[in-house]
Amino acid sequence: MSPYFSLLPLPTGRKGPGLGHGIPCGPSLATAKPVQPGPVTPLNPRPAVAKFLGRLVGAQPLEPEGRRVAASPPRRVATSHRVLPCRSVGGGARVGVTGTGVSWYGTGQGRLALKTLSKKVRKELSRVDQRHRASQLRKQKKEAVLAEKRQLGGRDGPPHQVLVVPLHSRISLPEAMQLLQDRDTGTVHLNELGNTQSFMLLCPRLKHRWFFTSARPGDLHTVLDMAKVADTILFLLDPLEGWDSTGDYCLSCLFAQGLPTYTLAVQGISGLPLKKQIDARKKLSKAVEKRFPHDKFLLLDTQQEAGMLLRQLANQKQQHLAFRDRRAYLFAHAVDFVPSEENNLVGTLKISGYVRGQTVNVNRLLHIVGHGDFQMKQIDAPGDPFPLNPRRIKPQKDPDMAMEICATDTVDDMEEGLKVLMRADPDRQESLQAEVIPDPMEGEQTWPTEEELNFLKESSKVVKKVPKGTSSYQAEWILDGGSQSGGEGDEYEYDDMEHEDFMEEESQDESSEEEEEEYETMTVGESVHDGLYDEKVDEEAEAKMLEKYKQERLEEMFPDEVDTPRDVAARIRFQKYRGLKSFRTSPWDPKENLPQDYARIFQFQNFTNTRKSIFKEIEEKEVEGAEVGWYVTLHVSEVPVSVVECFRQGAPLIAFSLLPHEQKMSVLNMVVRRDPGNTEPVKAKEELIFHCGFRRFRASPLFSQHTAADKHKLQRFLTADMALVVTVYAPITFPPASVLLFKQKSNGMHSLIATGHLMSVDPDRMVIKRVVLSGHPFKIFTKMAVVRYMFFNRGTHGHMKCSFDGKLKSQDTVLMNLYKRVFPKWTYDPYVPEPVPWVKSESSSVVPQEGME
Repeated sequence: MSPYFSLLPLPTGRKGPGLGHGIPCGPSLATAKPVQPGPVTPLNPRPAVAKFLGRLVGAQPLEPEGRRVAASPPRRVATSHRVLPCRSVGGGARVGVTGTGVSWYGTGQGRLALKTLSKKVRKELSRVDQRHRASQLRKQKKEAVLAEKRQLGGRDGPPHQVLVVPLHSRISLPEAMQLLQDRDTGTVHLNELGNTQSFMLLCPRLKHRWFFTSARPGDLHTVLDMAKVADTILFLLDPLEGWDSTGDYCLSCLFAQGLPTYTLAVQGISGLPLKKQIDARKKLSKAVEKRFPHDKFLLLDTQQEAGMLLRQLANQKQQHLAFRDRRAYLFAHAVDFVPSEENNLVGTLKISGYVRGQTVNVNRLLHIVGHGDFQMKQIDAPGDPFPLNPRRIKPQKDPDMAMEICATDTVDDMEEGLKVLMRADPDRQESLQAEVIPDPMEGEQTWPTEEELNFLKESSKVVKKVPKGTSSYQAEWILDGGSQSGGEGDEYEYDDMEHEDFMEEESQDESSEEEEEEYETMTVGESVHDGLYDEKVDEEAEAKMLEKYKQERLEEMFPDEVDTPRDVAARIRFQKYRGLKSFRTSPWDPKENLPQDYARIFQFQNFTNTRKSIFKEIEEKEVEGAEVGWYVTLHVSEVPVSVVECFRQGAPLIAFSLLPHEQKMSVLNMVVRRDPGNTEPVKAKEELIFHCGFRRFRASPLFSQHTAADKHKLQRFLTADMALVVTVYAPITFPPASVLLFKQKSNGMHSLIATGHLMSVDPDRMVIKRVVLSGHPFKIFTKMAVVRYMFFNRGTHGHMKCSFDGKLKSQDTVLMNLYKRVFPKWTYDPYVPEPVPWVKSESSSVVPQEGME
């Protein structure tokens, strides 16, 4: 017989539900005491519990003293309350929930009111239903991926656009493009656009069509612009080195901008000896793992390998770029320009291409990358010039021409089947207004004009009779009238004379130190211009760069510290600054003392809600217009003829449809981090080149700390050890969007200095400039001291008495923090010159050491 377990006694003096009411409330089996086999005698239970146990096992219960009594017949007890299961609370006490309240057993705290449950009751699924639901979700995701693959490059979708980028100078791009033109696989349509070689490949057997374009890694603008609209990037690697310095720089820019789907291919490995091919593959695999840790490379030396590469491109899962998935964009396959009657330099530009991303609405604005924002007149729908299943022309007589498209029939079909999809509605069309025209009468006067300051200065001058040798500061405290004459005046004059003698001796020492400092500074300056640089080097540019290095090193050693000027009074030099008790907690009104440029920008009442509502409208497909995959012609009005000239010279023409408000100017805040490959000092308010999402422009930004406070301290230089926020005037762009910062060198080359992302559009973000004035204790009196070298007023020479909350030591430095809000410069320029092909400069990474000490 197996042993039984006895229930431990419940606390006396309290009635519990017991076994007769449902679930037992005794201890767990882990704390129960085993009993030897034999007659069942429950130990010290309550009478009701003992009777119930006795009826279950057929034995007589015992009283607490252990004597045997007669069993009473069972009684029916009518109960109206409902019993719920027990739950554990707090430190292990068990709670029995009944219909009248909550009883705490073992704590003696009485009854508590029952709280109603506020959570919504979730319907629990069984295991079978959970597995069925998970399988349905997997099936839906798989179908969505397959539908996307079928649409891209299919009959109803746009062609699969592939950008071919060679990453080494030894790679032959024409040979690679020739291998991809597999005429046995399908039909090839060549299209020469200047320097950009491109062709269309139609493959009905694979039910896919590709549009291949190419770009050299040295042509930075072409690579970045083409990567913004490409579905797949095909990187060509060298079998020995993989990529060179130019290819590595191109990869850094592409990774920072955001990579779509990509594929790696190696060209030329079959030309190596058989023994070296295995070693070359191993070395190349290790090099590829650094940049592409989870990808393998394919070969591209034969026509068979090219066919395998095409299948890989067709079956790859597509990576999405957030900034282009929510906007409609188009790559121009054909461009036509119709000049206006009034001016031949401006006219209507007709851009033909496939719609990608989202639906194109004619009432929205169109941004042509590198040229600006424009309005559209209408959208036409000509026939598709590259259908996947073209018309067959006499297949029984001429089978070689079965897959070719008749050019005359295509043109006739386009002319006959030309349809106007949409025309612009003047009442609903977006305006090109980018700035607010400020009213000068509405501006609040925040600072007196120069005439008012001069008038107050002249009117405040009062002629007084003062003792000889009295400074202008001391004269302010002398009252008019004859009451100041007499013995007190003589005593004051005597004390002042004594003080002046002491100050005169000290001033001589200070002047001698100043002369020595000036002499040392002059000798350093002469040495910089005389003997450091060669005649071939631009001395002026090198001197400016050296001065920037000095300022950056000085800022690292003594952040925000400045010297008080001696020719201008400190109260005038720092009159726009203020003191704060705490930089973190002291209040500062963001609408206070705004510049005139803030009257020209737009601000959202709630930027987050506006962004969500616009994105929700896009997800719900509420925009009317040309659908994705259609071949359309956009009529863009008031376009300069320079846009067509750039296209004819070989530059790609890419257009993005703008979301509402994206043409308006505001203040953009971007989080960036310094690129490790660039070490040149970059100062705040220096002109930089921005690649923000689909835009490209020039501006002079501010750098500030990336903190969660309401005030953010200005950084005078772009540091490498921390992420900073770049603040600039620019058109509104809804995040997410990638950000690349370039600096144009004197030779015309663009150097990447920082990468990041767009954080917010917020003019109220306050960038505070801090100035630290330093002084030295001259005389110390416990918690008071006379401080010098902070100011240089005449008479007292800037000596001042200061009180402190602690004891001061002679080696301490006295600092005073002053703050002022700063704003970026309005230097926005949408025109960015074409960069010179990038070449690695060995001297750019070397920091000059002369004159840095």
